[in-house]
Amino acid sequence: MKVLISDSLSEEGLEILRSAGLNVVYKPGLSSEELKKEIEDADALIIRSGTKVTKEIIEHAKRLKVIGRAGTGLDNVDVAKATEKGIVVMNVPGGNTLSAAEHTFALLLSLARRIPQANAAVKSGVWDRKKFMGVELNGKVLGVIGLGRIGSIVAERALCFKMKVLGYDPFVSPEVAKEKGIELVSLDELLSQSDFVTIHTPLTKETYHLLNKEKISKMKKGAYLINCARGGIVDENALYEALVSGHLAGAALDVFEKEPVPPDYPLLKLDNVVVTPHLGASTLEAQKVVAVEIAKQVVDYLLHGIVRNAVNVPAITGEALVVLKPVLNLAEKLGLFAAQLIEGAITEVEITYLGEVAKLDVKPATVALVKGLLSPYLKEDVNYVNALIRAKERNIKVSEIKTESAEDFTSLIRVKVLSSKDSVLVEGTIFGKNEPRIVKINGFRLDALPEGHMLFIFNEDRPGVIGKIGTILGKHNLNIARMYVGQDPMKKRNIILLSLDQPPTQEALEELQEEPTVYLVKALEL
Repeated sequence: MKVLISDSLSEEGLEILRSAGLNVVYKPGLSSEELKKEIEDADALIIRSGTKVTKEIIEHAKRLKVIGRAGTGLDNVDVAKATEKGIVVMNVPGGNTLSAAEHTFALLLSLARRIPQANAAVKSGVWDRKKFMGVELNGKVLGVIGLGRIGSIVAERALCFKMKVLGYDPFVSPEVAKEKGIELVSLDELLSQSDFVTIHTPLTKETYHLLNKEKISKMKKGAYLINCARGGIVDENALYEALVSGHLAGAALDVFEKEPVPPDYPLLKLDNVVVTPHLGASTLEAQKVVAVEIAKQVVDYLLHGIVRNAVNVPAITGEALVVLKPVLNLAEKLGLFAAQLIEGAITEVEITYLGEVAKLDVKPATVALVKGLLSPYLKEDVNYVNALIRAKERNIKVSEIKTESAEDFTSLIRVKVLSSKDSVLVEGTIFGKNEPRIVKINGFRLDALPEGHMLFIFNEDRPGVIGKIGTILGKHNLNIARMYVGQDPMKKRNIILLSLDQPPTQEALEELQEEPTVYLVKALEL
């Protein structure tokens, strides 16, 4: 079997593949056209961040069974297309955690003591100690945006430097943060109080330009910003303005919205900016770990059918997967739906399996549901292997209830999600040819296909409301593909689920929310 490797991989990983008797084709740096040709007869593809595995690339793969990412991020892989073609997508979550955290601290210290600038000056023949006056970390406030594995390690290191650590993460409870020595605050509080701000959150539609002009203006004057997470979380134009005006003292960036960065990029011309070319995971130790691990995972799957660290397939036997696949799909959709509807840090999820589904081994379904629940926040850092671990790390209680009697359906999955601010109850079943359906939301009955770009609307039930909603969406060139309505005649309230041909714009959402008859609007991606 042919294993194509299109990015650099350590020799230890290559040796594992060769020792297993696989045909290893090591060609890092392939162009898109070259990759299309090489992938045609490949059984496996191993990549890092350099290769873009687009829909078009995947369509050229005739025999591809698995895509392995030597690392965590899967921004460069069309996972949906791979799933559609039955290709397993694997990664190595956590393999570069320590390296990324240490690189963050290296940049933090570089900013505080102006090390890169001083180094460049001395090497150019200039000896000027006064010009490179720095600041101590002792007693300073570090604001950590995102308290996952990397953010938590950065916080731990900062506490050793006697810094005070503030944290912002809407999906972490104050109790969990306190155990780590972190004071949990709102984003605005963190920005206004922190001397240094570091970002450790995935790039999602919610975090894109999370630090925009408005948020950056709320940062403490003279503060420093570090981004070793993902390009796009920081509005780089707004950052440039804040650095030029003197509102911020400096910034350190390992990631950019567009990479590689062009030589004439404005931020590169500023003396108070430290940059590195996406080096967060670039240590010998991290690269060896992820190379060895992904090689073992690919060998296990190709030769033994064992699935580990897959983001789109649970680790169960092929026979069981045939039976459970519709249930897993429904469960993951229910978790994903509830996660995008609920407000606040999730504290508990109660899953009830009713009817025929209760006779099955539902553990994989529970894992799939929790994966769906955490995916909007953790992205590729959660999969079928670690979902329950990630939930436990966040003090999310997960419980299962099984009952073989169901009132209205042969099989039903009921999901109750509790948070620090809210609760959501969603029920789903499987119709026809294994099609997942949502049949109840917070007590409202309906029959909805959870798929694609959707809009959830909670509104007053009176004549003309649906017409107004349609008019607003039409004004913003948003086409309604399907509409599902659940009514509460006694209280004269509705919930409406709309399937759209494209994601709703922020302007459309704001205009809908301004309608006096509309209580709540949420854009969902399913």
